[in-house]
Amino acid sequence: MRNALLRYRVMAYLVGTLLIVLTLVGLPLKYWYGDDRVVTWTAIPHGWLYMILIITAVDLGRRAGWSWRRLLLIALAGTVPFLSFVAERSATQDVRAKLAAEEDPTVPAVSAVDRPVAPSAEQ
Repeated sequence: MRNALLRYRVMAYLVGTLLIVLTLVGLPLKYWYGDDRVVTWTAIPHGWLYMILIITAVDLGRRAGWSWRRLLLIALAGTVPFLSFVAERSATQDVRAKLAAEEDPTVPAVSAVDRPVAPSAEQ
């Protein structure tokens, strides 16, 4: 599962970075100055790498036992600027918790989504 996590993390960073460059640099250059070179050189690789991101996310999700809902949210995160970094962080925390639980059975495998809320001081 460690190698699947590494592949997913690399793809999430690549796709996220290309999407940020595309939206913050390429699109303004194209529509304000008529220069579409940055769009051409980032949109096409982003599209192809996004498909690889989905494959790596499904592979990691299958190994980690994620629901289809979580996989869908992670896949959609590659289409929103900056959100792929948030999804990558969440996925990494979940997988690392599961890996720690596999290595030490006394550690509960609680992900950030399943983590219980601490009671307030008033209770």
